[in-house]
Amino acid sequence: MRVVFLGATKGMGRALARRMAERGDRLFLLGRSIDDVERSARDLEARAGTEAGSVGTAHCDLLVKESFATALAAAEAQLGGFDTVVVTAGLFASQKELEEDEPRSADLLAANFTGTVLFCEEARRRLLAAGGGTLCVFSSVAGERGRKPVVLYGASKAGLSAYLEGLDHKFRSAGLITVCVKPGFVKTGMTAGLDPPPFAGEPEGVAKQVLKAIDKGRPVVYTPPMWQWVMLVIRWLPRAVMRRISF
Repeated sequence: MRVVFLGATKGMGRALARRMAERGDRLFLLGRSIDDVERSARDLEARAGTEAGSVGTAHCDLLVKESFATALAAAEAQLGGFDTVVVTAGLFASQKELEEDEPRSADLLAANFTGTVLFCEEARRRLLAAGGGTLCVFSSVAGERGRKPVVLYGASKAGLSAYLEGLDHKFRSAGLITVCVKPGFVKTGMTAGLDPPPFAGEPEGVAKQVLKAIDKGRPVVYTPPMWQWVMLVIRWLPRAVMRRISF
């Protein structure tokens, strides 16, 4: 595959990019910190045994819409076109932090929903113009239902999941394969300091499952798999129960 990857510098994104590079996929990395992106590119080249500069990079910030087209055009030029776009980038903060910091809340909502959707729209147009391809985007189980610990973060991911489902309904017949990834609790830097549940995942396990979903064109993947059943129960709980529990 020829892959444009936004968010390959940390956690689940880094693990997935490494798996892709090691099996021979060609990658072009996008990110907000060009220094972090360059370090990740050199790491992928070493793992894949390719020459320096074979993994291209460009600046792209989900809070700066003007960066989207320029970054994707740079990827097209180096890769000779692309057939896969992966988005793992996004912002996270606890509900308490977001309630106490309005600017931080605004950035999180803008990056996780508006910025991600507009980036995906730019990618969608380019993929369809080339005959189709795969758009794989990380949302979250936090968007499955409104819950006390993730009111704002969950709302941003709920909107993103709905958008990705709509894309799948409208454009799959035209050749656009949309893969919406819904991670549950995964042990990464983003969740450091939080108490993990018994079925918490690891980035490597998530990457393995997501890559399989991309290859098979599955529209939705819960990871770790246990979260599919956890959220099934949560979706069916009455509101009166949801108001009493802290989950």
